[in-house]
Amino acid sequence: MRLALERNEVGLVDGDVLVISSKVISKNSGLTAPASERDQAIGEATVRVVAERRTATGMAQIVESAAGPVMAAAGVDASNTGRDNIILMLPTDPDLAARTIYAELLSAYSPQPLPRIGIVVTDTAGRPWRVGQTDIAIGSCALNTLDDLSGEVDVDGRALAVTARAVADQIAAAADLVKGKTWATPAAVLRGLPDGTVASPGVAGASHLVRTGPGDWFALGSVEAVRSALGAHPGSGAAHEVGVPTAAPEDAEVRVARAIKLALLGCPSSITAEQVASDHLRQVCTVSGADDFQRGRLSARLEVALASERLISWSVE
Repeated sequence: MRLALERNEVGLVDGDVLVISSKVISKNSGLTAPASERDQAIGEATVRVVAERRTATGMAQIVESAAGPVMAAAGVDASNTGRDNIILMLPTDPDLAARTIYAELLSAYSPQPLPRIGIVVTDTAGRPWRVGQTDIAIGSCALNTLDDLSGEVDVDGRALAVTARAVADQIAAAADLVKGKTWATPAAVLRGLPDGTVASPGVAGASHLVRTGPGDWFALGSVEAVRSALGAHPGSGAAHEVGVPTAAPEDAEVRVARAIKLALLGCPSSITAEQVASDHLRQVCTVSGADDFQRGRLSARLEVALASERLISWSVE
């Protein structure tokens, strides 16, 4: 790393933050696989599936990755991988990767002291409710990743209760403006950051920025939450048996058929449901069976399943 800095005539000074794309770490660590094994690699790097849609090129999934962040395809990437037809996987412990780089720089600078610097390892991710992607910090060393302003006051004197600036992510995004995606520039040095940004190597890394577990209000996509309540958890065999919605618009008849399969999941074979031909005034599904309780249960499940397909105008008889 020091040699790369010297070749580019970049010297480090106190307060600098070295921002490195995870791609070069993955390449250096041999975290590659043939492009034909992409689906398998995503599965192995997935802790849980959050949302999924069928696309023209296959299944697109948002997952909690083994590396920590919740992101598309567990961070498995085919861009900027070189001329070989390969894919790259994220390092399983990005904080450890950042600490390793820091340790290598310590050794490379010896016997001179290494300037007080921070390390950030980045990857690209989308954001809920926002179009486009940005770089985020997936690993760090010697950096205060959050600037917690709780207990301070704003310019009008009002107390701040929950404000915490995501400093590590802001640094990752700023660095991407100069690294780019098509410029073959895998690293950048940010200088002139506020005092206190760089910390001791022992502070918590970027992994603690991932919000999962009880604090995660968005553990599943809205459609997946409803489908899971009916037994079709995202990524499961049941979900794929019922059918996964597409990312593109679908005809109502296709969505109704999928809703019926979802409603019938786990129900006795003695009860059935079917789609009735509809017009602009009346859109109906019917259920049948000898047992009133089972018919009522299936009717309720079918109404929920139809709602998961955004078919609120359909009724069940």
